[in-house]
Amino acid sequence: MIKALLKKIEDKKLNIGIIGLGYVGLPLAVEFARAGFKVYGIDVNEAKINKINRGNNYIPDVDTILLKTLVANGRLKAFSDYSCLKNIQAISICVPTPLIKTKEPDMSYILDATDQLLKYLKPGKIIVLESTSYPGTTEEVILPLLQEKGFKVGKDIFLAFSPERVDPGNKVYKTNNTPKIVGGVTPNCLKVVKALYSKIIDTVVPVSSSRSAEMVKLLENTFRAVNIGLVNEIAVMCDRLGIDVWEIIEAAATKPFGFMPFYPGPGLGGHCIPVDPHYLLWKLKTLDYKARFIELADDINAHMPHYIVTKISDTLNSMGKTIKNSTILILGMAYKKNTDDVRESPAFAIIDLLLKKGAHIVCNDPFLNSNWKYMGIRNAKLTIQLLKKAVCTVICTNHSSYNYKDVVENSQLVIDTRNATKGIKSSRIVKL
Repeated sequence: MIKALLKKIEDKKLNIGIIGLGYVGLPLAVEFARAGFKVYGIDVNEAKINKINRGNNYIPDVDTILLKTLVANGRLKAFSDYSCLKNIQAISICVPTPLIKTKEPDMSYILDATDQLLKYLKPGKIIVLESTSYPGTTEEVILPLLQEKGFKVGKDIFLAFSPERVDPGNKVYKTNNTPKIVGGVTPNCLKVVKALYSKIIDTVVPVSSSRSAEMVKLLENTFRAVNIGLVNEIAVMCDRLGIDVWEIIEAAATKPFGFMPFYPGPGLGGHCIPVDPHYLLWKLKTLDYKARFIELADDINAHMPHYIVTKISDTLNSMGKTIKNSTILILGMAYKKNTDDVRESPAFAIIDLLLKKGAHIVCNDPFLNSNWKYMGIRNAKLTIQLLKKAVCTVICTNHSSYNYKDVVENSQLVIDTRNATKGIKSSRIVKL
């Protein structure tokens, strides 16, 4: 069976199914379709399905013309019904893996997707989990469900984990040129899945098991979370010491070895960095181990919105003003510059804290449409009048399209959490 499957991969004679058509799934679907495979995308969101089937793109990192061409050529089609899986030989699961309120893994999306695909599963199919989760998920959650159905993994079904490495807004590294980690449940699983992904990814990096592949993903993002936590604490230290943290980081970064620059900010954002370390925390707690570095970094990072609001309050107080009843303008709602991705954005936490203190909030983000809103607050058009009206302008996201010189010149006070105003001299600027 494995030889026949490898031959189908080589000849691109098998159909691909992508479950979940968000920031991970749609770019993956496009890459498989562009490589010559026929791709069936599945999502519970009817709006996404309709957009794709009309050739309308909703993911900034996907080439709109390419998507339209692939749909028109019949290479890519989207469905809300899982029954299309009966025509598919390889399935990638790219569904969300959020945390519940207690910061424990929510496996419901993975379980729902697996339950649905089991209805149409037959020997000779490939299943790849791409959704980030704790080490052991593939073997402890999906594998038993396959075995209950009588499938022999590594012989008639091939199961692996391959973590997504999407970086929204990155102009250099896309799906096809970002090295892809692959870990199979068995050696045959690894062999088959490596062959499959090698058709669309420049570099495929095999590891010894699905558990190892899951750990790779968590190491990558825990590394970032811990280092961001460190530099956020350094920023607080520098503030107490009367030192410019941005100057310190820039100078330290001139060292050609032994130092990698990370930058402070208003808090963590995105689906990965604020979430992924908690999968590791949860798993290690079940093994009676306390991951102290992760817990400390999480505490520091989670406190940054409070730190920013305190800085706003203290600065306004020094000017004889208060947060209560003041108009405060938030610039940038996305969690990172030059994207429309607002998932887990620290801007929300800052707004929530300011509202509790009685502020009137206005926000602007050039990457969000005018109909977007949060807590009844709409995405306002940025004007000189708006800047002058606000008692304080808070730069939460340093989008390149902002004219920061104009922002500073027309604002009463600027709280810059991203060093966006670097090089601009003004007593109105207060940095993180």
